[in-house]
This record gives sequence, C-alpha cells and structure tokens, in this order.
Amino acid sequence: MSAEPVTRTRPDPKIGELLAAGPTYSIELFPPKTDQGRANLQGALEELTPFGLSFVSVTYGAGGSTQDRTQTIVDDAVGAGYTTMPHLTCIGSSRAHLRGLLTGYHHKGRRNVLALHGDAPKDNPELTDVGELKRAWELVELAREVADFSVGAAAHPEGHPAAPDRETDRKHQAAKLQLADFGVTQFFFRAEDYLAFIEDLSALGVETPIIPGIIPITDAKQVQKFAAMSGAEVPAELATRLDTVADDPDEVRRIGVDTATDLAKRLLDEGAPGLHLYALNRAQATSEVLRNLGLPREV
Repeated sequence: MSAEPVTRTRPDPKIGELLAAGPTYSIELFPPKTDQGRANLQGALEELTPFGLSFVSVTYGAGGSTQDRTQTIVDDAVGAGYTTMPHLTCIGSSRAHLRGLLTGYHHKGRRNVLALHGDAPKDNPELTDVGELKRAWELVELAREVADFSVGAAAHPEGHPAAPDRETDRKHQAAKLQLADFGVTQFFFRAEDYLAFIEDLSALGVETPIIPGIIPITDAKQVQKFAAMSGAEVPAELATRLDTVADDPDEVRRIGVDTATDLAKRLLDEGAPGLHLYALNRAQATSEVLRNLGLPREV
C-alpha cells in the first residue's frame, strides 16, 4: 500500500447522502505513534475491506497534536478504497490553519469532516481556551464556508462531561446538531440512553440523523478508563461479568462482542440510521460484530 498522499479523481460520497440510503456501517481509527502501529492499522484496513464499510473516521489528537499523522492515515484509508471522515478540532488552531486543512482535504477529494471542540493535552489543560474558534458549531460553519462538505458533529447521549446540567447540555447539543449534516455519538452501553437522547432532541426540533457509537470491548480496564474520560457509564452488571474473566482475554472479547452485537441489533430495530464502531485500530472484534449483523451482504 502506498504511503504517498492520495488524490482521488472522483470525490468521496457524502455521508449525509449515504445515511439517506442507509443504514451505514462505519468505524473509528486513531493515528498510531509508531511505524509498526501504522503497519498493524493497514493490516486491519485490509482485513475489514470485505465488509464494504460506508466510511472510516480518523481522530485528531488532543490540542491538534496528531494532525500530520491524521492526514497520513486518511491517505492510507483512501489508498485501501475507503471513504473517510477526518476529525478537526477548534483547540489550538487558528481560523487560517483550519481553513488550510479543509482546503487540502477538499483538494484531495475528501468531502466529509467531523467538527469537534477538542480536548486539551493533559500536560497543558489551559490550551482549552486557545484558538480563534471557541465552539464546535463555529467549525461546522467554517467547513461550509470553505467548500461543500458533509459535516458531522459529536453527540453525547449520557451528557457531555463538562455540562453543568442535563437541560443545558441537551439545548447546547441540539443547537450544534441542527447545524450539522449528521451526528456521531460517544460510545454507550444502554440502548435506552440513546433512545432517550433522540427523543429529547426531537422535542427540541432536531431532525439531523445521529449515528450511535458502539465499542466492542477487548480490554476491560482500557474501556473503563475511556468511559470515565467521556462521561459514559459501564453498567455494573457488565463490569462484574468482565471482572470475573479479566485474566482471560478471549473471554473478555467474547463478552464484549456479544454485548456490542446485542446493542447494535436493538438500535437498528429501533430505527438508528447506522452504526459507528470504535475499532481501536483492531479488526478481530469489529469483524465478529459485523458478521453477527449479517455483513458482508451479498449484492
């Protein structure tokens, strides 16, 4: 697979349009820190190719710290035949810098971005307030100024961890999602949290499709850490089941895959517009969930 930047002669399909014909199936990747990590990720992309994923998203490190590697992994995914959705964040970036990134993506045929406020690096928490754009909705508007992107925004069914209260949080998320073409949620483990979130947003006038995020657990401690950072809750019953098999990685993965599959089926049955799997740059658990859902389908 070529490591050189890839320019498509034809632009990516827009995720907003894919959702209209849905359901969509997608994954999230993060830029690895080493050459071996990149090779492993390329292997995962190749292994997941037969499933015909609608798109892959590529994260952007705290404070914009991985922007170069994000672009590299986007190019790798494009080279493997995927439609991509790179993340962009407000924190630590000027309007001109963000405009340049958006222009570069558009020139290469990328037509989808996820607009985020972003996190400050742990070693520089004050960076939260650095940057010309202060809110994710401002980045949504900037992307539209630059080109005809399909712009997504993050959604938090259990509430954003920095929100002062549920009502304020719902109103803030509703205002942002009304500007976006689609939303992608933080991972969660209870279908009721997503369904209540959609109901609350609908009452606030939001009609934007919101893709639920699901994480197939392969490392219980890692997921507990991620959940604590994002404001998600691992249900006590699930945590107990994982604790009892903590020394058996295969059993942890089996429970994680079964839990993710059951949640995915329930969400699709309830009308979710698609599924977004947090793959953690690995193919095995993600592949198992997709197969449990009947993918790849015969055309």
